[in-house]
Amino acid sequence: MTTRTRRRPALERVLAAADRLFYESGLHATGVDLISAEAGVSKASLYTYFQTKDDLIAEYLRRRSTQWQEHVHRELMAGAKSARARILTVFDLLGEWFTEPNYRGCPFNNAEAECAPDSPAHQVNLDHRAWVHQLFRDLLAEAGVSDSDRVATQLQLLYDGAMNNALAEPDVAWAQAAKTTAGAVIAAELARA
Repeated sequence: MTTRTRRRPALERVLAAADRLFYESGLHATGVDLISAEAGVSKASLYTYFQTKDDLIAEYLRRRSTQWQEHVHRELMAGAKSARARILTVFDLLGEWFTEPNYRGCPFNNAEAECAPDSPAHQVNLDHRAWVHQLFRDLLAEAGVSDSDRVATQLQLLYDGAMNNALAEPDVAWAQAAKTTAGAVIAAELARA
């Protein structure tokens, strides 16, 4: 067994502990001592993988982004739906997430509230937000909306608003309201075309 193979499970334990603790308790409230203890690794081992806590936070967010993107992509490609139906499915996916017992809001919005503008996490957040915007923009263009960039911004506001409201009051109703409004926005845009 190589050194790399032996280290991999420790790295995965660190990332799993960081993911759970950062999401449940927040970035500042979660120290590296707690993460290393939860992962069953020494702080020295943790720092062989991540030079700073900020690097670990950025990786936590990158992994969350990748997981969400893969989940959304799988669900959108699962059926042969129209572009408009796929846009609305994104809000259904949010609603499913809101009803999970461990829902604690959007990890990216939560992290942004705790991060400095020059932190690695801030850039990950911007990249994730750009992905959400591009997803809506591409689907809107496919649906025939002429100003897909402007309307994508409107849908992103609904997306973020639903998540922020569900943080305070976890309920699928926030996603349903955002979905209904998104449908009306899209219908109005298509009627103007």
